[in-house]
Amino acid sequence: MDLAAAILLILLNLASWYTCSDSRLLVKMTLVHNASKIGGFCLDGSLPAYHLHRGFGAGARNWLLQFEGGGWCNDIQSCLERAQTRRGSTLYMNKLEDFNGILSNNASLNPDFYNWNRVKLRYCDGGSFSGDAKFDNGTSVLYFRGKKIWEAIILDLLPQGLMHARKALLSGCSAGGLSSFLHCENFARILPRNTSVKCLSDAGFFMDERDIALNHTMRNFFENLVSLQGIEENLNKNCTSFLDNPKLCMFPQYFLRYITAPFFILNTAYDVYQFHHALVPPTADTRGHWNRCKLSIDSCNTRQLDILQDFRQDMLLALRSFHIYSRRGGMFINSCFAHCQSESQDTWFARDSPQIYRKTIAEAVGDWYFSRNTSKLIDCAYPCDTSCHNIAAANVAGFLHGKDEDGKTETFYQLRCLNFGDTMKEKEESVKKGH
Repeated sequence: MDLAAAILLILLNLASWYTCSDSRLLVKMTLVHNASKIGGFCLDGSLPAYHLHRGFGAGARNWLLQFEGGGWCNDIQSCLERAQTRRGSTLYMNKLEDFNGILSNNASLNPDFYNWNRVKLRYCDGGSFSGDAKFDNGTSVLYFRGKKIWEAIILDLLPQGLMHARKALLSGCSAGGLSSFLHCENFARILPRNTSVKCLSDAGFFMDERDIALNHTMRNFFENLVSLQGIEENLNKNCTSFLDNPKLCMFPQYFLRYITAPFFILNTAYDVYQFHHALVPPTADTRGHWNRCKLSIDSCNTRQLDILQDFRQDMLLALRSFHIYSRRGGMFINSCFAHCQSESQDTWFARDSPQIYRKTIAEAVGDWYFSRNTSKLIDCAYPCDTSCHNIAAANVAGFLHGKDEDGKTETFYQLRCLNFGDTMKEKEESVKKGH
Protein backbone atom coordinates (compact mmCIF):
# COMPACT_ATOMS: atom_id res chain seq x y z
CA MET A 1 0.00 0.00 0.00
CA ASP A 2 1.47 3.43 -0.95
CA LEU A 3 1.65 6.38 1.43
CA ALA A 4 -1.30 8.21 -0.12
CA ALA A 5 -3.61 5.23 0.31
CA ALA A 6 -2.45 4.72 3.90
CA ILE A 7 -3.12 8.38 4.74
CA LEU A 8 -6.52 8.15 3.10
CA LEU A 9 -7.44 5.12 5.19
CA ILE A 10 -6.47 7.00 8.36
CA LEU A 11 -8.61 9.97 7.32
CA LEU A 12 -11.51 7.67 6.55
CA ASN A 13 -11.25 6.15 9.99
CA LEU A 14 -11.13 9.58 11.66
CA ALA A 15 -14.11 10.76 9.65
CA SER A 16 -16.10 7.66 10.47
CA TRP A 17 -15.39 8.12 14.18
CA TYR A 18 -17.26 11.41 14.11
CA THR A 19 -19.94 9.93 11.89
CA CYS A 20 -20.65 6.78 13.90
CA SER A 21 -19.38 7.06 17.45
CA ASP A 22 -22.84 7.83 18.83
CA SER A 23 -24.32 4.66 17.34
CA ARG A 24 -21.72 2.22 18.66
CA LEU A 25 -22.80 -0.12 21.43
CA LEU A 26 -19.89 -0.27 23.89
CA VAL A 27 -20.50 -2.70 26.75
CA LYS A 28 -18.58 -2.65 30.02
CA MET A 29 -16.53 -5.58 31.26
CA THR A 30 -17.63 -7.52 34.35
CA LEU A 31 -14.97 -9.38 36.32
CA VAL A 32 -16.06 -12.72 37.83
CA HIS A 33 -14.84 -12.22 41.40
CA ASN A 34 -16.15 -15.57 42.67
CA ALA A 35 -14.15 -17.45 40.01
CA SER A 36 -11.21 -17.70 42.39
CA LYS A 37 -13.28 -19.90 44.72
CA ILE A 38 -13.35 -22.69 42.12
CA GLY A 39 -9.93 -21.98 40.61
CA GLY A 40 -11.18 -20.23 37.50
CA PHE A 41 -8.20 -18.09 36.45
CA CYS A 42 -6.82 -16.74 33.19
CA LEU A 43 -3.39 -17.98 32.12
CA ASP A 44 -1.64 -15.36 34.23
CA GLY A 45 -3.85 -15.83 37.30
CA SER A 46 -6.10 -12.82 36.67
CA LEU A 47 -9.87 -13.09 37.05
CA PRO A 48 -11.98 -14.01 34.00
CA ALA A 49 -14.57 -11.63 32.61
CA TYR A 50 -17.59 -11.14 30.39
CA HIS A 51 -19.64 -8.31 28.90
CA LEU A 52 -23.42 -8.36 29.41
CA HIS A 53 -25.95 -6.17 27.62
CA ARG A 54 -29.45 -6.62 28.99
CA GLY A 55 -32.37 -7.72 26.87
CA PHE A 56 -35.69 -5.95 26.79
CA GLY A 57 -39.29 -6.37 25.74
CA ALA A 58 -40.13 -9.77 24.31
CA GLY A 59 -36.48 -10.81 24.54
CA ALA A 60 -35.99 -10.01 28.23
CA ARG A 61 -35.94 -13.71 29.21
CA ASN A 62 -33.89 -14.94 26.24
CA TRP A 63 -30.11 -15.31 26.40
CA LEU A 64 -27.30 -15.41 23.84
CA LEU A 65 -23.82 -16.34 25.07
CA GLN A 66 -20.95 -15.72 22.67
CA PHE A 67 -17.52 -17.30 23.20
CA GLU A 68 -14.70 -15.00 22.12
CA GLY A 69 -12.15 -16.57 19.79
CA GLY A 70 -8.42 -16.07 19.42
CA GLY A 71 -6.43 -19.24 18.72
CA TRP A 72 -4.68 -21.43 21.28
CA CYS A 73 -1.33 -22.03 22.98
CA ASN A 74 -0.04 -25.61 23.11
CA ASP A 75 3.39 -25.31 24.72
CA ILE A 76 4.81 -23.55 27.76
CA GLN A 77 6.71 -20.87 25.85
CA SER A 78 3.76 -19.77 23.71
CA CYS A 79 1.47 -19.81 26.76
CA LEU A 80 3.90 -17.68 28.77
CA GLU A 81 3.94 -15.17 25.93
CA ARG A 82 0.17 -15.31 25.61
CA ALA A 83 -0.25 -14.70 29.34
CA GLN A 84 1.22 -11.22 28.80
CA THR A 85 -1.42 -10.27 26.24
CA ARG A 86 -5.18 -9.78 26.17
CA ARG A 87 -5.49 -13.41 25.06
CA GLY A 88 -4.17 -14.62 28.40
CA SER A 89 -5.03 -11.93 30.91
CA THR A 90 -7.94 -9.61 31.62
CA LEU A 91 -5.38 -7.03 32.76
CA TYR A 92 -4.60 -6.28 29.11
CA MET A 93 -8.14 -6.44 27.73
CA ASN A 94 -10.22 -3.50 26.57
CA LYS A 95 -12.72 -2.73 29.30
CA LEU A 96 -15.36 -1.78 26.72
CA GLU A 97 -16.39 -4.20 23.98
CA ASP A 98 -18.09 -3.21 20.73
CA PHE A 99 -21.27 -5.28 20.25
CA ASN A 100 -22.25 -5.68 16.61
CA GLY A 101 -23.33 -8.43 14.25
CA ILE A 102 -25.07 -11.15 16.23
CA LEU A 103 -24.54 -9.05 19.39
CA SER A 104 -26.11 -5.86 18.04
CA ASN A 105 -29.11 -4.31 19.81
CA ASN A 106 -30.41 -2.81 16.59
CA ALA A 107 -33.43 -4.61 15.13
CA SER A 108 -32.51 -3.56 11.60
CA LEU A 109 -29.04 -5.08 11.97
CA ASN A 110 -29.82 -8.14 14.10
CA PRO A 111 -33.54 -8.84 13.61
CA ASP A 112 -33.91 -12.02 15.67
CA PHE A 113 -31.61 -11.51 18.66
CA TYR A 114 -31.37 -7.72 19.10
CA ASN A 115 -33.51 -7.63 22.26
CA TRP A 116 -32.06 -10.71 23.98
CA ASN A 117 -29.66 -10.66 26.90
CA ARG A 118 -26.37 -10.86 25.02
CA VAL A 119 -23.12 -11.90 26.69
CA LYS A 120 -19.59 -11.99 25.33
CA LEU A 121 -17.35 -14.41 27.24
CA ARG A 122 -13.77 -13.13 27.15
CA TYR A 123 -11.13 -15.66 26.13
CA CYS A 124 -8.03 -15.84 28.32
CA ASP A 125 -7.16 -19.53 28.80
CA GLY A 126 -5.81 -20.49 25.36
CA GLY A 127 -7.66 -23.83 25.35
CA SER A 128 -11.19 -23.09 24.12
CA PHE A 129 -12.54 -22.90 27.69
CA SER A 130 -11.77 -26.60 28.16
CA GLY A 131 -8.55 -27.09 30.14
CA ASP A 132 -8.14 -28.03 33.78
CA ALA A 133 -4.45 -28.08 34.73
CA LYS A 134 -1.69 -25.90 36.17
CA PHE A 135 1.97 -25.40 35.37
CA ASP A 136 4.35 -24.32 38.13
CA ASN A 137 8.11 -24.79 37.85
CA GLY A 138 8.96 -22.60 40.81
CA THR A 139 9.66 -19.61 38.57
CA SER A 140 6.63 -19.34 36.31
CA VAL A 141 2.98 -20.25 36.88
CA LEU A 142 0.34 -20.84 34.21
CA TYR A 143 -3.30 -21.61 34.85
CA PHE A 144 -4.96 -23.83 32.25
CA ARG A 145 -8.40 -23.45 33.76
CA GLY A 146 -10.72 -22.82 30.82
CA LYS A 147 -13.33 -25.27 32.05
CA LYS A 148 -13.39 -23.57 35.46
CA ILE A 149 -13.72 -20.17 33.76
CA TRP A 150 -16.74 -21.46 31.85
CA GLU A 151 -18.29 -22.80 35.05
CA ALA A 152 -17.59 -19.58 36.98
CA ILE A 153 -19.21 -17.37 34.33
CA ILE A 154 -22.28 -19.59 34.20
CA LEU A 155 -22.57 -19.50 38.00
CA ASP A 156 -22.37 -15.71 37.85
CA LEU A 157 -25.04 -15.42 35.14
CA LEU A 158 -27.59 -17.90 36.49
CA PRO A 159 -28.90 -15.66 39.32
CA GLN A 160 -28.95 -12.70 36.92
CA GLY A 161 -31.74 -14.35 34.96
CA LEU A 162 -30.07 -17.12 32.99
CA MET A 163 -31.68 -19.73 35.25
CA HIS A 164 -35.10 -18.50 34.11
CA ALA A 165 -34.28 -18.34 30.40
CA ARG A 166 -37.04 -19.23 27.96
CA LYS A 167 -34.73 -19.40 24.99
CA ALA A 168 -30.94 -19.67 24.90
CA LEU A 169 -28.31 -19.76 22.19
CA LEU A 170 -24.66 -20.65 22.82
CA SER A 171 -22.43 -19.35 20.05
CA GLY A 172 -18.81 -18.54 19.33
CA CYS A 173 -16.31 -17.69 16.63
CA SER A 174 -13.09 -19.54 15.68
CA ALA A 175 -11.59 -20.99 18.88
CA GLY A 176 -14.83 -19.78 20.44
CA GLY A 177 -16.75 -21.67 17.77
CA LEU A 178 -14.89 -24.79 18.84
CA SER A 179 -15.93 -23.97 22.41
CA SER A 180 -19.57 -24.03 21.29
CA PHE A 181 -19.10 -27.57 20.03
CA LEU A 182 -17.30 -28.61 23.22
CA HIS A 183 -19.77 -27.08 25.69
CA CYS A 184 -23.12 -27.35 23.94
CA GLU A 185 -24.28 -30.48 25.78
CA ASN A 186 -23.16 -29.09 29.14
CA PHE A 187 -25.01 -25.83 28.48
CA ALA A 188 -28.20 -27.73 27.70
CA ARG A 189 -27.90 -29.73 30.93
CA ILE A 190 -27.39 -26.62 33.07
CA LEU A 191 -30.57 -24.85 31.99
CA PRO A 192 -34.14 -25.90 32.87
CA ARG A 193 -35.72 -28.60 30.73
CA ASN A 194 -38.35 -26.22 29.41
CA THR A 195 -35.70 -23.82 28.05
CA SER A 196 -35.20 -23.96 24.30
CA VAL A 197 -31.42 -24.46 24.15
CA LYS A 198 -29.57 -24.41 20.84
CA CYS A 199 -25.95 -23.90 19.79
CA LEU A 200 -24.09 -22.21 16.95
CA SER A 201 -20.48 -22.51 15.83
CA ASP A 202 -19.00 -19.87 13.54
CA ALA A 203 -15.71 -20.91 11.90
CA GLY A 204 -15.20 -23.57 14.56
CA PHE A 205 -15.36 -26.71 12.44
CA PHE A 206 -11.63 -27.35 12.47
CA MET A 207 -10.68 -30.32 10.30
CA ASP A 208 -8.36 -33.23 10.99
CA GLU A 209 -6.74 -32.70 7.60
CA ARG A 210 -3.23 -33.38 6.32
CA ASP A 211 -1.30 -30.38 5.06
CA ILE A 212 0.15 -30.09 1.56
CA ALA A 213 3.29 -31.95 2.73
CA LEU A 214 1.05 -34.79 4.00
CA ASN A 215 1.85 -33.97 7.63
CA HIS A 216 -0.78 -33.92 10.39
CA THR A 217 -0.01 -30.33 11.40
CA MET A 218 -3.39 -29.58 12.96
CA ARG A 219 -3.66 -32.99 14.59
CA ASN A 220 -0.24 -32.66 16.21
CA PHE A 221 -1.12 -29.16 17.39
CA PHE A 222 -4.38 -30.27 19.01
CA GLU A 223 -2.77 -33.34 20.57
CA ASN A 224 -0.16 -31.15 22.26
CA LEU A 225 -2.87 -28.71 23.31
CA VAL A 226 -4.99 -31.46 24.90
CA SER A 227 -1.99 -32.91 26.73
CA LEU A 228 -0.65 -29.59 28.02
CA GLN A 229 -3.93 -28.18 29.26
CA GLY A 230 -5.49 -31.34 30.67
CA ILE A 231 -8.39 -31.25 28.23
CA GLU A 232 -8.85 -34.97 27.55
CA GLU A 233 -10.98 -35.58 30.66
CA ASN A 234 -13.36 -32.85 29.51
CA LEU A 235 -13.89 -34.14 25.97
CA ASN A 236 -17.04 -35.96 24.88
CA LYS A 237 -17.06 -39.32 26.69
CA ASN A 238 -18.81 -41.17 23.88
CA CYS A 239 -16.13 -40.01 21.49
CA THR A 240 -13.13 -40.71 23.72
CA SER A 241 -14.36 -44.23 24.46
CA PHE A 242 -14.89 -44.92 20.75
CA LEU A 243 -11.64 -43.64 19.22
CA ASP A 244 -8.26 -45.30 19.77
CA ASN A 245 -6.75 -41.83 20.06
CA PRO A 246 -9.07 -39.90 22.41
CA LYS A 247 -7.24 -36.62 21.78
CA LEU A 248 -8.81 -36.56 18.32
CA CYS A 249 -12.11 -35.80 20.06
CA MET A 250 -10.96 -32.17 20.04
CA PHE A 251 -12.02 -32.17 16.36
CA PRO A 252 -15.78 -31.59 15.94
CA GLN A 253 -16.02 -34.06 13.05
CA TYR A 254 -15.43 -36.91 15.50
CA PHE A 255 -17.97 -35.96 18.20
CA LEU A 256 -20.62 -34.01 16.30
CA ARG A 257 -22.79 -37.15 16.11
CA TYR A 258 -23.00 -37.23 19.91
CA ILE A 259 -24.35 -33.70 20.33
CA THR A 260 -28.08 -34.02 20.98
CA ALA A 261 -28.97 -30.31 21.30
CA PRO A 262 -29.98 -28.56 18.05
CA PHE A 263 -26.83 -27.24 16.39
CA PHE A 264 -26.10 -24.76 13.60
CA ILE A 265 -22.76 -24.90 11.75
CA LEU A 266 -21.66 -21.68 10.09
CA ASN A 267 -18.41 -22.11 8.19
CA THR A 268 -16.75 -21.17 4.96
CA ALA A 269 -15.66 -24.12 2.88
CA TYR A 270 -12.35 -22.32 2.31
CA ASP A 271 -11.79 -21.12 5.88
CA VAL A 272 -8.83 -18.74 5.74
CA TYR A 273 -7.42 -19.74 9.11
CA GLN A 274 -7.36 -23.43 8.17
CA PHE A 275 -6.08 -22.60 4.69
CA HIS A 276 -3.11 -20.64 6.08
CA HIS A 277 -2.31 -22.63 9.23
CA ALA A 278 -3.55 -26.19 8.74
CA LEU A 279 -3.61 -26.89 5.01
CA VAL A 280 -0.64 -24.71 4.00
CA PRO A 281 1.31 -23.91 7.18
CA PRO A 282 4.70 -22.23 6.74
CA THR A 283 6.43 -25.50 7.72
CA ALA A 284 4.88 -27.22 4.69
CA ASP A 285 5.73 -24.41 2.26
CA THR A 286 9.29 -23.49 3.15
CA ARG A 287 10.00 -22.05 -0.31
CA GLY A 288 6.92 -19.84 -0.29
CA HIS A 289 5.24 -21.25 -3.39
CA TRP A 290 1.84 -20.42 -1.83
CA ASN A 291 2.63 -16.87 -0.72
CA ARG A 292 0.96 -15.16 -3.66
CA CYS A 293 -2.02 -17.48 -3.49
CA LYS A 294 -2.48 -16.70 0.21
CA LEU A 295 -2.41 -12.97 -0.49
CA SER A 296 -4.82 -13.12 -3.41
CA ILE A 297 -6.97 -16.01 -4.56
CA ASP A 298 -6.71 -14.63 -8.09
CA SER A 299 -3.01 -15.52 -7.97
CA CYS A 300 -3.55 -19.21 -7.20
CA ASN A 301 -2.54 -21.57 -9.99
CA THR A 302 -4.64 -24.49 -11.19
CA ARG A 303 -2.95 -27.03 -8.92
CA GLN A 304 -3.40 -24.82 -5.87
CA LEU A 305 -7.06 -24.26 -6.64
CA ASP A 306 -7.52 -28.02 -7.03
CA ILE A 307 -6.05 -28.54 -3.55
CA LEU A 308 -8.42 -25.92 -2.12
CA GLN A 309 -11.36 -27.58 -3.86
CA ASP A 310 -10.29 -30.91 -2.35
CA PHE A 311 -10.29 -29.29 1.09
CA ARG A 312 -13.85 -28.12 0.50
CA GLN A 313 -14.89 -31.61 -0.55
CA ASP A 314 -13.32 -33.10 2.57
CA MET A 315 -15.25 -30.65 4.74
CA LEU A 316 -18.53 -31.46 3.02
CA LEU A 317 -17.81 -35.17 3.39
CA ALA A 318 -17.16 -34.72 7.12
CA LEU A 319 -20.50 -32.91 7.39
CA ARG A 320 -22.46 -35.32 5.19
CA SER A 321 -24.12 -37.32 7.96
CA PHE A 322 -25.07 -34.15 9.82
CA HIS A 323 -26.49 -32.68 6.62
CA ILE A 324 -28.58 -35.74 5.84
CA TYR A 325 -29.65 -37.08 9.20
CA SER A 326 -29.75 -34.18 11.66
CA ARG A 327 -33.42 -33.24 11.87
CA ARG A 328 -32.91 -30.20 14.09
CA GLY A 329 -29.55 -29.07 12.74
CA GLY A 330 -28.79 -26.09 10.54
CA MET A 331 -25.95 -25.22 8.16
CA PHE A 332 -24.59 -22.28 6.22
CA ILE A 333 -21.49 -23.46 4.36
CA ASN A 334 -20.55 -20.76 1.89
CA SER A 335 -17.69 -20.70 -0.57
CA CYS A 336 -15.90 -17.61 0.64
CA PHE A 337 -12.30 -17.12 1.72
CA ALA A 338 -13.12 -15.76 5.16
CA HIS A 339 -13.04 -16.58 8.85
CA CYS A 340 -15.78 -15.67 11.36
CA GLN A 341 -18.89 -14.15 9.83
CA SER A 342 -21.30 -13.65 12.73
CA GLU A 343 -19.45 -10.94 14.65
CA SER A 344 -19.04 -8.43 11.81
CA GLN A 345 -22.10 -6.56 10.58
CA ASP A 346 -20.84 -6.69 7.00
CA THR A 347 -21.12 -10.45 6.89
CA TRP A 348 -23.90 -11.03 9.45
CA PHE A 349 -26.69 -8.83 8.06
CA ALA A 350 -26.20 -5.93 5.67
CA ARG A 351 -27.14 -5.01 2.14
CA ASP A 352 -24.09 -6.73 0.66
CA SER A 353 -23.77 -9.61 3.14
CA PRO A 354 -22.85 -13.08 1.87
CA GLN A 355 -25.87 -15.07 0.76
CA ILE A 356 -26.80 -18.57 -0.27
CA TYR A 357 -29.98 -18.83 -2.31
CA ARG A 358 -30.68 -15.17 -1.49
CA LYS A 359 -30.58 -15.79 2.24
CA THR A 360 -28.14 -13.99 4.54
CA ILE A 361 -26.42 -15.64 7.49
CA ALA A 362 -28.64 -13.83 9.99
CA GLU A 363 -31.76 -14.95 8.15
CA ALA A 364 -30.57 -18.55 7.93
CA VAL A 365 -29.71 -18.69 11.65
CA GLY A 366 -33.01 -17.06 12.60
CA ASP A 367 -35.05 -19.42 10.41
CA TRP A 368 -33.29 -22.37 12.04
CA TYR A 369 -33.55 -21.19 15.63
CA PHE A 370 -37.24 -20.29 15.42
CA SER A 371 -38.09 -23.26 13.16
CA ARG A 372 -39.47 -20.95 10.49
CA ASN A 373 -37.89 -22.86 7.67
CA THR A 374 -35.42 -25.63 6.93
CA SER A 375 -32.01 -24.02 7.00
CA LYS A 376 -29.30 -26.30 5.64
CA LEU A 377 -27.56 -24.30 2.97
CA ILE A 378 -24.44 -25.34 1.05
CA ASP A 379 -22.93 -22.99 -1.50
CA CYS A 380 -21.66 -23.91 -4.94
CA ALA A 381 -17.87 -24.15 -5.29
CA TYR A 382 -15.57 -21.15 -5.72
CA PRO A 383 -15.70 -18.88 -7.70
CA CYS A 384 -19.46 -18.96 -8.26
CA ASP A 385 -20.51 -16.89 -5.21
CA THR A 386 -20.30 -13.17 -5.99
CA SER A 387 -21.61 -12.14 -2.56
CA CYS A 388 -18.45 -13.20 -0.73
CA HIS A 389 -16.21 -10.91 1.28
CA ASN A 390 -13.00 -12.73 0.38
CA ILE A 391 -10.53 -11.33 2.89
CA ALA A 392 -7.65 -13.35 1.43
CA ALA A 393 -8.25 -11.78 -1.98
CA ALA A 394 -8.38 -8.14 -0.84
CA ASN A 395 -5.34 -6.09 -1.78
CA VAL A 396 -5.86 -4.01 1.37
CA ALA A 397 -6.43 -7.07 3.54
CA GLY A 398 -3.21 -6.39 5.42
CA PHE A 399 -4.78 -3.23 6.79
CA LEU A 400 -8.41 -4.24 7.04
CA HIS A 401 -7.67 -7.62 8.57
CA GLY A 402 -4.27 -6.89 10.05
CA LYS A 403 -2.35 -8.84 12.61
CA ASP A 404 -3.47 -6.43 15.32
CA GLU A 405 -6.79 -8.05 16.15
CA ASP A 406 -7.61 -5.28 18.60
CA GLY A 407 -8.12 -2.95 15.66
CA LYS A 408 -9.82 -5.36 13.28
CA THR A 409 -13.42 -5.01 14.38
CA GLU A 410 -13.14 -1.27 14.87
CA THR A 411 -11.66 -0.75 11.42
CA PHE A 412 -14.44 -2.77 9.80
CA TYR A 413 -17.07 -0.93 11.79
CA GLN A 414 -15.76 2.49 10.93
CA LEU A 415 -15.54 1.80 7.21
CA ARG A 416 -19.02 0.30 7.27
CA CYS A 417 -20.52 3.33 9.02
CA LEU A 418 -18.92 5.77 6.65
CA ASN A 419 -20.37 4.17 3.53
CA PHE A 420 -23.00 1.71 4.72
CA GLY A 421 -24.50 1.35 1.25
CA ASP A 422 -21.24 0.42 -0.44
CA THR A 423 -20.26 -3.19 -0.91
CA MET A 424 -16.96 -4.28 0.63
CA LYS A 425 -15.46 -4.59 -2.84
CA GLU A 426 -16.50 -1.02 -3.62
CA LYS A 427 -14.93 0.21 -0.38
CA GLU A 428 -11.65 -1.51 -1.15
CA GLU A 429 -11.61 -0.27 -4.75
CA SER A 430 -12.34 3.24 -3.50
CA VAL A 431 -9.34 3.10 -1.17
CA LYS A 432 -7.03 1.68 -3.84
CA LYS A 433 -8.04 4.33 -6.37
CA GLY A 434 -7.70 7.16 -3.87
CA HIS A 435 -11.39 8.12 -3.94
